[in-house]
This record gives sequence, C-alpha cells and structure tokens, in this order.
Amino acid sequence: MMRESDMHDTDRADRIWRHPVYQEHFLQLQKAEHTREFCRHTLAHFLDVARIAHIWNLEYGLGIPKDILYAAALLHDIGRYLQLSEGIPHDQASASLCARIMPECGFTPEEILRVQNAILHHRGHSPGSSLETSASQDPLFECLRRADKRSRNCFDCPAARECNWPADRRMHGICT
Repeated sequence: MMRESDMHDTDRADRIWRHPVYQEHFLQLQKAEHTREFCRHTLAHFLDVARIAHIWNLEYGLGIPKDILYAAALLHDIGRYLQLSEGIPHDQASASLCARIMPECGFTPEEILRVQNAILHHRGHSPGSSLETSASQDPLFECLRRADKRSRNCFDCPAARECNWPADRRMHGICT
C-alpha cells in the first residue's frame, strides 16, 4: 500500500516531467542528440540517475526526500540543449531552468536552492570522497554526481573507443 508521503513525492516529480518548460527543453534535447553516438540524455538516463540516487539514499541513510532526488535527477542535464545551441555550460543552464520549473511544481525556495546547488556541482570530481564522509557538503551533491556517473554503461558502449571521457570517470564494470 502506498503511503501518503510517497504519493506527494511522486506528484511533485511528475509535475516536473509534465511542466511545459521542461517538455520544451526535453524535446529540443532529444532532437539535438538523436544522432549522438555517446551517452544520450534521455528519460531513461534521468530515471536511472534518480533510482540509483534513491537506492544510495536508502542504503546510506542520507535522509534526502525522494522527490528532491527525483527533481535533481530530472533536471540535472535538461540544460544540455542550451549548451549545444548557445554554448551555456549545461550545469548552469539546468540550474537556471530549475528555478523556472520547480516553483510551479510545489517546491519551496529552500528546496529549489538545494537542487540548484546539486546541479551546479554534479560534474565535479572529488577523488577519495564518499557518501559517508562528505558531511561538509549537502549529501545530495555527491549522491547526484555519483548516480550520474554510475548510470552510464561505459564498459558496454560501442562508441567507447571514440569517447573523450577520461578513464577515471568511466564505468569499467557493472558494480564499479
């Protein structure tokens, strides 16, 4: 049986997905990347990131609300289209879109700022950091960054030889 809080969690994430600004940028992103050989930014990628982050959240007892994780995952790469079309770094474009979309989906200003900050830091590389020891930061930052990386199947990618990602950022196996 679904708890009332679970229904609230999924409702706000669904509102992001259905939001006209989100849909406009998602459609443009799909058009821009339809011939891309490398990792594409599809709904499957966004949901993989959300689900991996949610699993870690539960495993490590981070206490991040599920809808915050899903919001960050759905929005973290949505600005990629603006990077391709206008040269705006996609983390900055995504954080800006976050500020336009999330208020209309029932999120508070504090929640929006938290998701924006995680999006702005999701590309960072923190050697040696772990979910347990990154207490100096919001655990959402590290959770999103790691889930984004772990969502990629580099070890099974037919375009891996042409990929420009450094070896230390790639997934070399199923559980690595």
